[in-house]
Amino acid sequence: MVVTYHIWFGRVSGGVDVFLLISAFLLTLSFIRKVEGGRALQLGRYWLHQFKRLLPPVVVVLLGTLTATALFVPQSRWTEILSQSWASLLYFQNWLLAAESVDYYAADHSTASPLQHFWSLSIQGQVFILWPLLLAASALLAKAFRLRFRAVVLAVFGAVFAASFTFSVIETYGNQAHAYFDTRTRLWEFAFGTLLALALPYLKLPRGLRVVAGWLGLAAMLSVGFLLDVQGQFPGYVALMPLMAASLVIVAGQTGSRIGADRFLSWKPLMRLGDMSYALYLWHWPVLVIYLIWRDRQEVGPVGGTAIIMLSLVLAYLTTKLVERPLRSSAWVNRNSMRAAVVIGLCVALVAAPVAGWQYGLKVQAERLEAEALKNNPGARVLLAGFNDMSTPDAQPIPLLSALGKEWGVLETDCSDLDTRPSDPVLLDSCMASVPKGEAEKTVLVIGDSHTEQWLGVLEPMAKEHNYQLISLLMGACSFGESSEGRSPGCNDFNAAALDYALELNPDAVFTVATAADPVEAADPPVDGLPEASEVLRQAGIPMVGVRDNPRYSFDMLRCAEANGPHSEECSADVSEKLSDPVSTASYFASVPGVELMDMTDLICPYGTCVPTVGNVYVYLDDNHLTTTYTASMIDAFESRFHAALNW
Repeated sequence: MVVTYHIWFGRVSGGVDVFLLISAFLLTLSFIRKVEGGRALQLGRYWLHQFKRLLPPVVVVLLGTLTATALFVPQSRWTEILSQSWASLLYFQNWLLAAESVDYYAADHSTASPLQHFWSLSIQGQVFILWPLLLAASALLAKAFRLRFRAVVLAVFGAVFAASFTFSVIETYGNQAHAYFDTRTRLWEFAFGTLLALALPYLKLPRGLRVVAGWLGLAAMLSVGFLLDVQGQFPGYVALMPLMAASLVIVAGQTGSRIGADRFLSWKPLMRLGDMSYALYLWHWPVLVIYLIWRDRQEVGPVGGTAIIMLSLVLAYLTTKLVERPLRSSAWVNRNSMRAAVVIGLCVALVAAPVAGWQYGLKVQAERLEAEALKNNPGARVLLAGFNDMSTPDAQPIPLLSALGKEWGVLETDCSDLDTRPSDPVLLDSCMASVPKGEAEKTVLVIGDSHTEQWLGVLEPMAKEHNYQLISLLMGACSFGESSEGRSPGCNDFNAAALDYALELNPDAVFTVATAADPVEAADPPVDGLPEASEVLRQAGIPMVGVRDNPRYSFDMLRCAEANGPHSEECSADVSEKLSDPVSTASYFASVPGVELMDMTDLICPYGTCVPTVGNVYVYLDDNHLTTTYTASMIDAFESRFHAALNW
């Protein structure tokens, strides 16, 4: 399900949800048998056995992916893949993706990480630690209070199901992109598997009904990816559908009927495929993504998809036969827990050594370029009148393509120590601050999405220079303005809370992005709801500076420059083809009281042409965001225009 939906149909199948349910179902049955059989749970030995079994195929796939990355993937993607190698190896990939989930969803799989599919394995690994602890606690409670073990398990995991399911529905509604990867929103799916294991002995249906249930469950399970928007709606209550479907198949069990679904599912080729399904899941996604990156495509089509599936099957077969199966059956490895621990340690070391070495080499290279940046990488400063360019002709542009993870605006601390920190929990995780020396001269509140965030690259040094307090409230894909139908409910809630906080804080100015550029049309209309929000602030005596949005593209500007050269005409565009008429835009905002428009387009697209590099600095981070290295290089012009807009 997972492989064919990903490769042939470009969709998410719901198969992972079934996988989570089955994991907990089997784990629960195993522990119930142990407890009711009077055997010791031996949690340490269980964990060593599980990760000794899981890690070797992971190591093979990670090393294969790293090798392919070095050969076929542009340097601009290296840092992301290296950091995700750690996350995949150490089972926290889902949390890494949750933190970056703003940029995760894309129809073009070539922009995805070749390791992002490890998110589900990370959640599974975390549950493999948590579930035995809960089952062991249930056994202790049952013994201490002389209760039936199954009754205590039912109460404990019923509570987990209820709490996680409720949280999942709420977070999916408010921030679905984050919820998709959050372990807490997925625990109820595991708990469903545990509750199914408890209920199974009592679900005795007539044979005819079990035959119907098997086929109905199988049909529903296979069609989930077409009937529902799994990627956009899960894991809220909608995820009940694949779980209920899988439960029907499990409840149907082995009917012994010639027309039962179990007859099909017991077919030997499917059984063999099941034997190597773990390795197939591990291999299919990196093979797909690296192929798309290498061929610069967005999809593979039926023929290419079939070839990728076949290659994934071959790799899965070899991994299962040569690595997974021998280690699982090895008498030496299975003799005691110490040897299992040695296998786990070797697995971690085999990946950690090359990843750490690669990252160190990139760090040394970045430090060397940074030391020479003042001379060789002036950025927007080359556009200043009378600037004397001292850079060498063959100097390498910055930021280093393998260090792009640092090109997002981040302030130095969170807001927990501020006397005027936000009280609304909606804002707590998104609030950052730059702390002034002593009493701040002025306070600037920055509100918006990632297009506002990129300007922290210049706002922060300006604030330090003038001893301003800078506070940011940022939410991905959530431009600042009054409530509108074009925004998600979570975004509207965030903006309402941010506006209330601005009125409470009473800053000297609010900074945001005033327009929203289109990647195809020559248009950057005003942000929805911005005039209404600015009017609320104006009545409170708070001025707003709205910077005009930068041009956006239908292709990745940085990757274009990487492929064709930093000054390539293929990566350039006339500004008139990207943005609205500047006179009309300025005229509109002149009629909106409370908003002072700042237009930095002349520095982003010097002399009317938008280019990938200026002054030996990459202007763009991707298809629509500026690098903070470049925005920082605008400080002279930015500071002058910002202060002029506010009459400071």
